[in-house]
Amino acid sequence: MSNENKEPKKVIPIAVAEPDEELVSLYASHQKIYPRSVSGLFSKWRWIMVWVTQIIFYGLPWIEWGQRQAVLFDLSVRRFYIFGLVLYPQDFIYLTGLMIIAALSLFLFTAVAGRLWCGYACPQTVYTEIFLWIEKLLEGDRSARVRRDEGPMTAEKFGRKAGKHFLWLAFAFWTGFTFVGYFVPMRDMTGAFLGGQLAAWEFFWVFFYGFATYGNAGFMREQVCKHMCPYARFQSAMFDKDTLIVTYDTERGEPRGARSKKADLNTLNLGACVDCSLCVQVCPTGIDIRNGLQYECIGCGACADVCDTVMDKVGYPRGLVKYSTENAMKNNWTKDQTVRRVLRPRVLIYTGILLAIVVAIFVSLATRTPFKANVVRDRGVMARVVDAGMIENVYRIQVMNATEVPQRYKVSVSGLPGLLVTSEDTIDIASTEARTMAVRVQAPPDAAAPGTHEIHFAVESLDSPGRLDEKSTFMVPK
Repeated sequence: MSNENKEPKKVIPIAVAEPDEELVSLYASHQKIYPRSVSGLFSKWRWIMVWVTQIIFYGLPWIEWGQRQAVLFDLSVRRFYIFGLVLYPQDFIYLTGLMIIAALSLFLFTAVAGRLWCGYACPQTVYTEIFLWIEKLLEGDRSARVRRDEGPMTAEKFGRKAGKHFLWLAFAFWTGFTFVGYFVPMRDMTGAFLGGQLAAWEFFWVFFYGFATYGNAGFMREQVCKHMCPYARFQSAMFDKDTLIVTYDTERGEPRGARSKKADLNTLNLGACVDCSLCVQVCPTGIDIRNGLQYECIGCGACADVCDTVMDKVGYPRGLVKYSTENAMKNNWTKDQTVRRVLRPRVLIYTGILLAIVVAIFVSLATRTPFKANVVRDRGVMARVVDAGMIENVYRIQVMNATEVPQRYKVSVSGLPGLLVTSEDTIDIASTEARTMAVRVQAPPDAAAPGTHEIHFAVESLDSPGRLDEKSTFMVPK
């Protein structure tokens, strides 16, 4: 083919970026945080809460109450044991009350002093503290961990990290095992585990909860608080200008800068902050408290502890970083003025509602009848006329013994003239068991007109105080 027949090639223009254009990535890779160890008042309180919460969590499943585990939510038989209290699924109202108490307590604590729960008692915070302690034990403090992670893999580095992960996994596994022990008798489950007979669902939840603890406290740490926990997002709705929060005193600290211990601040025109950045290094979420309140702050007070230490070394007064309120910082209030303002109407309302609900639940538990009864008219047996013209209806009554001793119950009926129970009217029920009895009820033929009539069953304990009245219907055939 000749060159004359060829079509000319099309030239496609290529867009060239302008010199002032810049490619911006919206993705920021996660930078690992190495919290520095710190000691002080708030650090001591955090470790007190670690010990208190974990002694309770790991110890409760091993405590016995009578012949059973003191705290056990036995799903297989649908009974919940809390020391001397036995609850059934029908007692769901108490779980609802407990959830309301937890929510109101969170609102109250947040209104008073911010994220106290997050900083001192949240499982994520507690287990992260424990895992960091194990990490420090095997790999050293912050600087040593940073150098080791940046260096090449050596036999020493491998050994230390392997030991750390082994202890993490062992602790996480025991945490999962303890968690399942609240739903399965701990001693039975321990024997089944040692004998290799642990049920499949028990095995799953032990390792699921264990690996969740291992991942959250060992690797994700502050990412859970910053991105997974919803509380971090809506906490600001519960804050106001009189909420105690960890605060940096900008008026006193700025302008910040390094100086010698004997330097004259007025001559250098510097504030009290020596810009040592230790407040950033000890923060478990990696924020700089000097930039103001941030949603990532969990209110643990680590920055206040380390700043007080620095102030002591340079000879300045403590409190550059402290628990205070926005109004207190703005108006230069004293500590007494700040504390008095904490007892504001919002806090008093939360406290009053919380106390009322707590009292109501405890009174209800103290006065509740220690058994339950349910009356159902037997639909398999129609109303019928029996001997002497008596009209008979049959009912099925289920009685649940909510005590841990055998009980005898007596059934009686009222509501129509001459109404009486003609079958066995007593039933014996073992501790924490439920039984159903068939009850025949008869009425004279002239007791009522044909149709449906309301009657009342009374179930009374013969061995302990308690009586329940249940409503039902009696049918008179035409």
